[in-house]
Amino acid sequence: MSYIDDNIIVGENIKRAFPIAGREDFYALKGMDIIIPRGRLTILKGRSGSGKTTLMNIIGALDVATEGNVHFDGENLSTMKERDRERLRRYEMGYVFQSVGLIPIMSAYENVDFGLRLADYKENHDERIRQCLDMVGLGDRLLHVPQEMSGGEQQRVAIARAIAHKPKIIYADEPTGALDTLTGLSVMKVFKELVELEGITIVMTTHDPNLMEFGDVVYEIEDGEIIGREEHTN
Repeated sequence: MSYIDDNIIVGENIKRAFPIAGREDFYALKGMDIIIPRGRLTILKGRSGSGKTTLMNIIGALDVATEGNVHFDGENLSTMKERDRERLRRYEMGYVFQSVGLIPIMSAYENVDFGLRLADYKENHDERIRQCLDMVGLGDRLLHVPQEMSGGEQQRVAIARAIAHKPKIIYADEPTGALDTLTGLSVMKVFKELVELEGITIVMTTHDPNLMEFGDVVYEIEDGEIIGREEHTN
């Protein structure tokens, strides 16, 4: 396999500056090089303010680097037109956030179906919805609305919604941040199973040291720079 085949994201010299009135620009990212391997779980580790979410937003096509290049599956996000970036976000990427963002009047089934409709999913919706909710352990909670579920269950519905349209990659920003330790660990086990069952690539941010063992690759970020990289054989 080629370098691009093995790695779904290759980022080079990524910088992100934010203007500050009357002062020099603040660089949240100071020239990062990063490689995200395909079909694995990569963790971006760092304290609040380290730059990990800024990096996630750039490699996830939600923001654009001030300098540098980010190649996603061979395409350069840094030079891409916004309509093409929107196409990638809609069809080839999925997102999970700390705030689950479920629609409160919709059941688990309907929330996942809503995600499929947004992505213009062409295959059988009912079959895929049930499959995804089964994969996250909620096959018996199809008709429950968010207020009838725990925080961990709501996050698992959000994960099912994110994977339903079969994206190439899932970006998860602090997905366990609002959960207790045991519930957070259960969400991480779901992620690991999805990597194995669906062959999907997952990139997530966290500051929780208890979750590092789940990562196939762990980048440590501090003050806008990558200061360490570990690769685990699980």
